Amino acid sequence: MKYSNQTRILVAIDSIIFGFDGSDYKILLIQRGFAPEKEKWSLMGGFVQINESVDEAADRILKQLTGLEDVYLEQLQVFGTPDRDPIERVIAVAYVALIDIKKYQQQINDDFHARWFLIKDLPKLIFDHEEMVKTALDRLRYKAMFHPILFELLPDKFTLPQLQTMYESLFDIKIDKRNFSRKILSTSLLKKEKDKDKSSSKKGAYFYSLDEEYYREKFQSILNFIPRNEIPMLNE
Repeated sequence: MKYSNQTRILVAIDSIIFGFDGSDYKILLIQRGFAPEKEKWSLMGGFVQINESVDEAADRILKQLTGLEDVYLEQLQVFGTPDRDPIERVIAVAYVALIDIKKYQQQINDDFHARWFLIKDLPKLIFDHEEMVKTALDRLRYKAMFHPILFELLPDKFTLPQLQTMYESLFDIKIDKRNFSRKILSTSLLKKEKDKDKSSSKKGAYFYSLDEEYYREKFQSILNFIPRNEIPMLNE
């Protein structure tokens, strides 16, 4: 038995995939392979199948289009204005994915002409995808203030200056180096490595790695990671 007098509505998944290249944030886009808006730039997405949940669909689509799995993937928001897709009534469930851009660069599926774009230099996107990106970026900034979520973007080893650059780039601010280092190290999230990165100076900067077990255990309890009063855009 089916519900009578009801119109078919499709459910789509769209993923905003963030990466960080060491100095700037990027988003992974694909060229849409079918009409409408064929060959226009789009977020990665697909339709939910009848036998899967939206989370299962998000995992499947991400792996199918990029080859990526076991990455940070979080449901963002539902986008459902009646005219968002000109073909059929489609409700989109948007997800945010955070990946180590270098680790997964070679796994991207070339069949879909996937390409990384700087957030500050995105091409025109189809439908309401630009609104999705803005919403995702606002959410990322908000969560990054309170929790160490940006560590999902890092390689296995990194320096404190690299970590600081990642935060400064997201919020478009300058952070005091001494205060930042003290705050980061006080969380006990990092393990100091024996080797140094000497690509920027002879003295070099020690590499650190993330204590994965502690990170997973304490993720929700580490609050005010970046003090709100240090971020002008959130105090206007």
